[in-house]
Amino acid sequence: MFTDKKLTLVTAEQALPGNSQPQRINPQHRVLGSMMTPPFDSELQLAYFAMGCFWGAERLFWSLPGVVTTAVGYQGGYTEHATYQQVCSGLTGHAEAVLVLFDPRLISYSELLCAFWQNHQPSQGMRQGADRGSQYRSAIYCSCDAQLQQAECSAQRYQQALNEAGKTAPITTEIISAPIFYYAEDEHQQYLAKHPQGYCGLSGSGVCLPSDAN
Repeated sequence: MFTDKKLTLVTAEQALPGNSQPQRINPQHRVLGSMMTPPFDSELQLAYFAMGCFWGAERLFWSLPGVVTTAVGYQGGYTEHATYQQVCSGLTGHAEAVLVLFDPRLISYSELLCAFWQNHQPSQGMRQGADRGSQYRSAIYCSCDAQLQQAECSAQRYQQALNEAGKTAPITTEIISAPIFYYAEDEHQQYLAKHPQGYCGLSGSGVCLPSDAN
């Protein structure tokens, strides 16, 4: 049953203890046929996004040309190798996140940011639509300083666009350097490819991200 504890982030002292072993997954992407686990080609880049339930978010990104692979997992919290049940308790500090490996020669990080902002509600705090809890918070976890700067600038542009559209609630998206990404259970990887009629909670604000003048 939902409790108000899920609407606040736990501290390291409050978090559930970690698990000794990572989740066992089939490393081959069910849709793209690529590998979801390292090592990755040095010419490719990693990005991480949290935008509510990770099932629909992963499908969004694997559908973009230039994305080489995706995976779902848990990020931004304290519990090592957390399970889905632990994350849903609100006692790990993790968000449901998507790993995105992309080829910058085919798709830019700016294009990924555009897909991120325009396909969820970044002003809802510890929820996304009807999904309530800290694991559903909005976040961009950046793999380098350049990504961090781009993400922060895009947030400013999107806040202005939202305000101009009459949506004045402040963006609550967490934008930080990428913490450790823990792969989720195999059953959650490419979930909507395995279950095409499954739940997808993605719903954008209807506001476009203005292009970067620079």
